[in-house]
Amino acid sequence: MLVNTGSKRLMEISIRNKESKLLKSGAMVAYTGEHTGRSPNAKRIVKDSYTADKIDWENNEAISEEEFQRQLDRFLWFRDEAKRIYKKDIYLQEVYAVRDTEHSLAADIYTEYAKHSMFVRNMFVPDRDIDTELKYTLYQFPSLSEEPMVLVSITKKIILISGTLYSGEIKKSIFTVLNYHFPEKNYLPMHCSVNVDKDGENPAIFFGLSGTGKTTLSSEEGRILIGDDEHGWTDDGLTNFENGCYAKTINLSKELEPQIWSACQKPGAILENVVIKDGIPDFDDPKHTQNGRASYPASFIDGADEKGYVKKHPKNIIMLTCDAFGVLPPVMKLDKEEAVKQFLLGYTAKVAGTENGVTEPVATFSHCFGAPFMPLPGKRYAEILKEKIEKHDVQCWLVNTGWTGGGYGVGKRMSISVTRNIINKIHDGSLAEAKTFKHKYTGFSIPDVKEDVIPSNILKPELGWKDKSEYESSVSDLIFMLNEEAKKY
Repeated sequence: MLVNTGSKRLMEISIRNKESKLLKSGAMVAYTGEHTGRSPNAKRIVKDSYTADKIDWENNEAISEEEFQRQLDRFLWFRDEAKRIYKKDIYLQEVYAVRDTEHSLAADIYTEYAKHSMFVRNMFVPDRDIDTELKYTLYQFPSLSEEPMVLVSITKKIILISGTLYSGEIKKSIFTVLNYHFPEKNYLPMHCSVNVDKDGENPAIFFGLSGTGKTTLSSEEGRILIGDDEHGWTDDGLTNFENGCYAKTINLSKELEPQIWSACQKPGAILENVVIKDGIPDFDDPKHTQNGRASYPASFIDGADEKGYVKKHPKNIIMLTCDAFGVLPPVMKLDKEEAVKQFLLGYTAKVAGTENGVTEPVATFSHCFGAPFMPLPGKRYAEILKEKIEKHDVQCWLVNTGWTGGGYGVGKRMSISVTRNIINKIHDGSLAEAKTFKHKYTGFSIPDVKEDVIPSNILKPELGWKDKSEYESSVSDLIFMLNEEAKKY
């Protein structure tokens, strides 16, 4: 067994074993075969006397203690016998998640392949040297199952993953257990990105599902990145759960996303399911999947925060939605009740490629902007959010990064330059100071800004549609869906 092997050595082993290929830049590329995204039906949580009354079983599938133990026995056998029987090395990384070590989770992560061990070193803090009461063991042995399988025992603090080479299952399973444990202390676990200004002030939270812009909008040159996907809001402030980024790469360009593009070129970065031509990544080619990814330490982003946490509370919460209908304004100001409602609704679109079988945007609702990773009832997380918004007087916004000028297939995706300008105006406080007006069709409050800030045909989406009656019909459909979903809460 190879224990805490460094990334450079793991890259050499991975390339030697033909798990991956070296690129001209020094980064490496690997492919995951059939499963190029998270497998949404693979996860099961053990239902036992400890979890029976705590887990939200309407949104989480159960597995019996007996079946979990049967699978665990297989995994332990493989861990101990793989070298002797299959001539395979097993890799162990002793890492921790949650950058603020006052709140960390220790994890011993065993993998069958060197590339996944390297991924673990990218995504979590390697070479663990901290003491923490909370510790999990994760076994990721893809060859043990023909079908994807992610099994979690909260009681035993063990996670089993098999049947898929997709690296994201590792990070999302750790996220899931943190989402269970953080609320025990009335802390809020969040599927979000976080950044601060150059002085370490003015923290902002970006909620959103994969593909809505969390990574892109939080990785900007004028601000310091705390993290791009998973965080906790404690009594002290905001902390990244991870040590790295797992960014979507489809249509990635040096001009529009220079920080992420640069990170993908550095030795130690792992590109996953990205097309390579003459040793150079072609991020525009979706031949393998729309869900191409890049894993790299957060330090690869110029100016990223070295600590990975900030002992300050957010000034702004930005909820990102990818509106596939093209009817929502680009920015909406929310009061605390509206913010909690939108948090529980989690309206967006499943963006092509983020889950197996999704090939075009589909309107969906995912409470807390991350229902698949939330083991507790959504209302529990919403209670904590409301308390924190009230206590720290946080400004809240809903920002649409989806379609404008028509729905998917007719309109076009919101320009990233328009969205970045909106985000900048949120950061500098000018949108909070602007007067608002109530949008006739959606009922949301919209900042009343000039044409040079947000063009009127985008600010008022009905003006961008060729047929106003079609807009009215589409917006009516969406509002009905929102109201029906809200009845659940």
